[in-house]
Amino acid sequence: MLNMTINVYHILHYTIMKIKTVENFNFENQTALVRVDFNVPVNKFQEIIDDTRIQYSIPTIQKILSEKGKIVLISHFGRPKGKPSKIFSLKFLANFLSKKLKINVSFFEDCIGETAIKKVRELKNSEILLLENLRFYKEEEEEDINFAYELSKLGDIYVNDAFGVVHRFHTSITLLPKFFENKKCIGFLMKKEIQYLNQFLYGKGKRPITILLGGAKISSKIKIIENLINLADFILIGGGMSFPFIKIKGGKIGNSIIEKDQIIEKTLKKIYSKYKNKINIIHLPYDVVIADSFKNESNTKIVPIHSIPNGWMGLDIGPISIKNFCKIIEKSKTILWNGPLGVFEFANFSLGTKSIARTIANVTERGAFSLVGGGDSIASLKMENCDKKISYLSTGGGAMLASLKNKILPGINAII
Repeated sequence: MLNMTINVYHILHYTIMKIKTVENFNFENQTALVRVDFNVPVNKFQEIIDDTRIQYSIPTIQKILSEKGKIVLISHFGRPKGKPSKIFSLKFLANFLSKKLKINVSFFEDCIGETAIKKVRELKNSEILLLENLRFYKEEEEEDINFAYELSKLGDIYVNDAFGVVHRFHTSITLLPKFFENKKCIGFLMKKEIQYLNQFLYGKGKRPITILLGGAKISSKIKIIENLINLADFILIGGGMSFPFIKIKGGKIGNSIIEKDQIIEKTLKKIYSKYKNKINIIHLPYDVVIADSFKNESNTKIVPIHSIPNGWMGLDIGPISIKNFCKIIEKSKTILWNGPLGVFEFANFSLGTKSIARTIANVTERGAFSLVGGGDSIASLKMENCDKKISYLSTGGGAMLASLKNKILPGINAII
């Protein structure tokens, strides 16, 4: 299993050594086609709730502008299912970007076609054009070579700075770079993401190393547990992810939300069997806050996690579990966190996640290295005003997890 860990390191190390970045190009008089991830959370008034992804993309944009390059920004937003929609238009971002960058950002209501090409050709040096949502075309999510060809007409140099979707086999991520031969690279955001993942696995890597996994689904994280079980000193598991573990050990989980998949159960049993000498590093919640319905105002009580009565569901880790998890985190030197420990968007079931957020922030301030990914985990940090205290906030929870499954992500592979 140690070889598996070394392989992950070599993949990341090799990638960052070989891949070109924006630092390898001079953008003067060149049009940079920059694939960003501006799929930011917004409220009902289309006001941005969290602009982390935009903030992290600004250094790449500024580098190109400083060299008198022209910029064409392409991104997706939401899930419009291949159809134009006012709700999912990127138009509202033009004004926001203009204020952030302190220059005018133009917008065009399409992302391919002769008029889009004309708009690009009209760009002057150090000007920016934001194009409409890529997902207004179903071809974006279908790896369509013709759509990639049409997009390729919009720039001289392709720059991928969209880590949040770099694990997706989408046209603008995997096929579009093929049309740029040696004139393709990653931006500063992507470079940072790769470097910090590298740093987590082998850079600082000071022990004890703690991996904290939460959220509702275990299917996306089972492989990570298997890959990193020999790297970590502690693996803490909470949220809906914990219930399949409790179930295979014979516990009663009541009506708790659980992924019903026989493959998951078989894989977990295999992990317990194969890594019996390391299984003691996996820590599950001891107690859980349960509710009689899935709402904030439901009746609640605290019970051992292995004896949840029928008609009740676990919605947060309990006080003993919070104390145990925080105690482990407090003695850790390297921490990776992805996924909440409960239904933290309900105030009555947010204590576990908030406590973990504060503890990780505190130990980071004392010198630990922390890497946090996933929208819910970052949101909980922001709720506690702890986000600025973390070593690095990853802009792509899914991409970060995919990176830890011992494989080069398709969007990175397309640049090499």
